[in-house]
Amino acid sequence: MSRIGKSPISLPKGVECKVGENNVIQVKGPKGTLVQKIDRDIEVKIEDGVLTVSRPTEQKRHKALHGLYRSLLSNMVTGVSEGFTKELELVGVGYRASNTGQILELSIGYSHPILVLLPEEVKLATSQEKGQTPRIKLECNDKQLLGQVAAKIRSLRKPEPYKGKGIKYIDEILLRKAGKSAGKK
Repeated sequence: MSRIGKSPISLPKGVECKVGENNVIQVKGPKGTLVQKIDRDIEVKIEDGVLTVSRPTEQKRHKALHGLYRSLLSNMVTGVSEGFTKELELVGVGYRASNTGQILELSIGYSHPILVLLPEEVKLATSQEKGQTPRIKLECNDKQLLGQVAAKIRSLRKPEPYKGKGIKYIDEILLRKAGKSAGKK
């Protein structure tokens, strides 16, 4: 992880970063504000629009934290400047998705529709074109929250390996299994 930690993070235009007391980092940009508390051993410097993370010693713990916090800060800078998106698709006959504000309504083969209330930070959009599978598009500036929400939605009906029915990520590749084969007599 130390190779990741050594690389500097350049701050794009419109992104401000402040190191507060108790090592609390605040990154502010056009898409919002994110806050992250950093371990007291790790040092963060901001010079000429470049963010650098350094560690005090070569201990294994410090090396791990060095790379971890550099990645977290990089994700924060990307999130407030560009944002993150995840798309899910519903594969299955009669599967539907619709939304009313922050409430996602899923019909995914159970006896009743499932309602999921999403956090305010996550922007939700559903689409259902003719001849296409229903899609759910999630946008957020916090990568961790976005991944957690997408994983929660996917866990409601994971894709099964035989027909591929279920909720899957757009870029996800499923390993398919062969079905039953007729036995010889």
